[in-house]
Amino acid sequence: MKLNELSDNPGARPRKKRVGRGIGSGSGKTSGRGHKGQKSRSGVSIKGFEGGQMPLHRRLPKRGFTNIFRKRYVALNLDRLQRAIDEGKLDAGKPIDEAAIVAAGLVKNPRDGIRLLAKGELKAKVSISVAGASKAAQAAVEKAGGSVVLAGVRSEGKAAEGKAAEKPAKAKGAAAEQEGEAESGGD
Repeated sequence: MKLNELSDNPGARPRKKRVGRGIGSGSGKTSGRGHKGQKSRSGVSIKGFEGGQMPLHRRLPKRGFTNIFRKRYVALNLDRLQRAIDEGKLDAGKPIDEAAIVAAGLVKNPRDGIRLLAKGELKAKVSISVAGASKAAQAAVEKAGGSVVLAGVRSEGKAAEGKAAEKPAKAKGAAAEQEGEAESGGD
C-alpha cells in the first residue's frame, strides 16, 4: 500500500446536499424550506420562541449562583504519585512541588493548585508541597514517613477570627461608657 492509495471507507464521508439545483434533484426551487414564512428566510433564529407565550426558560425559577472567585483545584491521587516514583519520573529523595509534578506529566494544567487525595497506597517516604490535601491523604503520607506542606493555605483566616473577636468587646465597652455618661449627666 502506498500513501496515494489511502482512502476512507466507502460512505465514511457523505457528500454535501446540493440544494437549489433544479426541480429534478428533489431539492430545487425552495431548497426544502417550503413556501414563505420566517423559517424560509435566511438569518432566522427562533430557538426558544413559543409563539409569544412565555418561553420555558423564563417560566422556570432561577436557582443558586456561580461563585466567580471559586478556586479550581486539580486532583492528584496517591496511587498515581507512587506510580510516578516507581517509574522514575519523580525522585522521592527530593521535595516534590507543583513544578515537579507538572514536569513528571502527572498534571498538565495545575489551574489554582493541586489537591492531594487518598485513593491508592503510598509506600515511598516523600516531602510534598501542594495547595491542598484531604485529611486521609495527609495521614497516608505521614504513615509512610513523609510530610505534606500546604502551600495554598493562608493564615488570613486566623487573623480575621482574632479581629472578629475584638470587635464585640470594643462595642460592649463603648456602650458601657455611654451608659455611664448618661447616668452622670442625669445627676
